[in-house]
Amino acid sequence: MITKPAVAPLPAARFIALPLAVLAATLVSTSALAQGATGPATVTPLDADGRSAPQAVPVVRSVPDARDVAYPGTIALDIDASDTPRGIYRVTETIPVDPAAASAGELLLLLPQWLPGNHGPTGTLPLLADIRFTVDGKPAGWTRDPVEVNAFHVAVPAGAKTLVARFIHTSPVQTSEGRITMTQEMLNLQWEKMSLYPAGHYVRQIRVKPTVTFPQGWTVFTALDGRQGSGPKLAWNATGYDTLVDSPIFAGLYVQRWDLGHQVSLDTVADKPDLLAIAPANLQTYRNLVDEAVVTFGSRHFDHYDFLLALTDRMGGIGLEHHRSSENQMEPKTFVDWDKMAWDRNVIAHEFTHSWDGKFRRSARLWTPDYRQPMQDNLLWVYEGQTQFWGMVLAARSGVQSKDVVLGMMASVAGLYAQGQPGRAWRSVEDTTHDPIIAARRPLPYASLSRAEDYYNEGAMVWLEADQIIRTGTKGARGLDDFARGFFGARDGDWGEFTYEFDDVVAALNAVYPSDWATFLRTRLQTPGQPAPLAGIERAGYRLVWKDEPNPYEKGRSDAAKTVSFTYSLGFALDKDGKVVSTLWDGPAFDAGVVTGTRIVAVNGTAYDGDTLKDAITSAKAGGRAGTAPIQLLVQRGDRFMTVPIDYHGGLRYPWLERATPGTALAGLDRLLAPRRVGSTK
Repeated sequence: MITKPAVAPLPAARFIALPLAVLAATLVSTSALAQGATGPATVTPLDADGRSAPQAVPVVRSVPDARDVAYPGTIALDIDASDTPRGIYRVTETIPVDPAAASAGELLLLLPQWLPGNHGPTGTLPLLADIRFTVDGKPAGWTRDPVEVNAFHVAVPAGAKTLVARFIHTSPVQTSEGRITMTQEMLNLQWEKMSLYPAGHYVRQIRVKPTVTFPQGWTVFTALDGRQGSGPKLAWNATGYDTLVDSPIFAGLYVQRWDLGHQVSLDTVADKPDLLAIAPANLQTYRNLVDEAVVTFGSRHFDHYDFLLALTDRMGGIGLEHHRSSENQMEPKTFVDWDKMAWDRNVIAHEFTHSWDGKFRRSARLWTPDYRQPMQDNLLWVYEGQTQFWGMVLAARSGVQSKDVVLGMMASVAGLYAQGQPGRAWRSVEDTTHDPIIAARRPLPYASLSRAEDYYNEGAMVWLEADQIIRTGTKGARGLDDFARGFFGARDGDWGEFTYEFDDVVAALNAVYPSDWATFLRTRLQTPGQPAPLAGIERAGYRLVWKDEPNPYEKGRSDAAKTVSFTYSLGFALDKDGKVVSTLWDGPAFDAGVVTGTRIVAVNGTAYDGDTLKDAITSAKAGGRAGTAPIQLLVQRGDRFMTVPIDYHGGLRYPWLERATPGTALAGLDRLLAPRRVGSTK
C-alpha cells in the first residue's frame, strides 16, 4: 500500500483566454513531459479501432561483454566488518580508472549476479545502501543502468586517476530479510556481496588487494594466501577477483582448527566454546574423509584446502563449494551429540567432492567469464548429481556418517520417488536443473507435481545404477571409482577449470566400460515418465521396504527439526505446531482437501500431537470397526475450522533399504560403501 502525502487544496480556478497556437504548444509540451522525453514529443499512433497503440522503445544494452584482457592496476578493497551489534559491513573500494574509461567519460561497475555454485542469479543488490562515489577526491555522479540494474555508470572526467566507492552492505538481522551472515559470535564474509568490479573484463583479469577489519579478539579463517597484519585488521596478497570471490571468510570468537592431512584443515566457529568438544575418534572420521577422497579421485586440485564450518543456529545455514575451501553449517550440537546428529554431517563430504566435481571439472556452459553472463544448468546432474552420490559414498567410507544413516538417506530418496511423484510424468530430471533460475529455491505449493531440484537425488540414483552396471559388466573389477579418477582426477595439482560437454561424459564412461551410455543417460535424465529410479539399489543387492518407524536418517532429521512426517502414509508433513509444511499431490490428505498451511487441531476428537496421529493411523489399519472408519481431523485454515475425514488404512509407512538376499556375503552396495583408504578393512 502506498500512502499519499496530503495535498493542499487548489485555489479557485481562473479561466484565461489563450491564443490557439499557444494552447497547442502547451499540449505538445505536456505530452512530452508525461512520456519523460528529453527531445521532440513522440506521436502515439491510433490503431484501427481508434485506440492509442504505442510502439516498443528498443532496449539498449550498454554493459559490454567480458573480454580476456587485464584491467589496468589493482583494486584496493577495504571492508570494516567489526560492527556486529548492527550486522553491517562498511566498504571502501579504491579503483584505478582505466584510461579508456576516462576518455569515454564513465566507468561502469557491476555487482556480481551469477555466482558459481548458486546455479542462478542470486546477487544481493537490495542489501547495498548509501552508495557514493568520488573521483580524485571529488564527488562523482552516477546512474543505475535501466536494463541491468546491478550496473552503475559512474561519471569520470578526462584524465581521472582514481575512483573511490563507499557503501554499506546491510546484512540481514532476521531470517525474513535473508540469510544472516553476522552474529555476536561469528561472521561469514562473502566478497561478492560487498564489492563492485569493472565491466568488460574476465574476472580472472581483475586484480584485487583485500583488507578487512574484524571484531577485536576474533580468529579468521580463509583460503586466501599471503596473510598480513595482526590484531583486528588483516590483509592478504593481491589476487584475481575470481579467486577472491572463491575464497570466503569465516571468523569468530569461539574457534578451533584441526589439521586433517593432505594440506586440508577443519576450521570451525561455534556459538559457544563447549560445542567444539569433538571426541578424538570422531575427529578421525574427517581425516578418513580426506584420505578417502584423495584415494577415490587420485589427485588434489588444490594446494591447500579449508573446511569452513559453523556450528550454529544463529547464523544462516549454508553448504557452498569453492576450489580451495567450502562454506558449511551444521547444527550447534553436531560434534558433541555425535550419534544423535549423524543425519546432519553429510554437507562436508558433499562440498569437498565439489573441489573435483564442479570446481575443477565443470560443464562448459556453466563456466562463465564474469558474474554477469547467465549460466546454462543442463549438466547439473553431473555437477550436483554425481557429487550427491560421492557425498553419500565418502561419508560412509570414512565414518563421518554411519552406513545405516547413509542407507537411510538413500531409502528416503527411493521412497519419495516410489511413493509417487506426479511431476515425473511430465518433467525430466534434466529440466529440473533449471529450477534454481525458475524458482530461485523458493518453497513451492505442490513440489511433487511441479518437481524441484531432483537432479541432486535422482541424479545420484542414476549414478548408482551406472556404478552397478560397470561392476556387473566387469565382474567387480571396475566401478564409478574408475570414472572418478579418470574424469575428475585428471591434471593433478591443477586448480583451474577444466570444462566438458555431454559427449565427454559419455566418452569417459566408455573408457571405463563400453556400453550405450548416451542412450542410458538420455533416457534416465532427459526423458520424462521414467520408472522410479530403484534399479541401482536393486542391482546392488538391496531393496526398498516399508516399516512403521522412520529410518535412522529420517528420525534424526525429524527430531532435530521438530517435524513429523506422514509423507508416505497420509501424504503430508507437519511442523511442531501441527501445521502442514508439505503436501503430496494426489495423496490421501490432498484428496481430502488438506493443503500446506492447514493446522491440525484434533484427531478423532482428541487434541493433536504427533503420537496421537500416529496411533490413529495405526488403529485405522487394524481390523474391526476402527479399521474401516476414516480418520477424522479437525483442521484450521485461516479463521475457519472444519472436520476432514481421511479414508486411509495403509498404516504408518517409512522407507528403508534392506538386503534382498540375507546372508553373510557382501552385496554390491556393501562393497561400494566400504572404506578404500590404505590400512582400512574392506
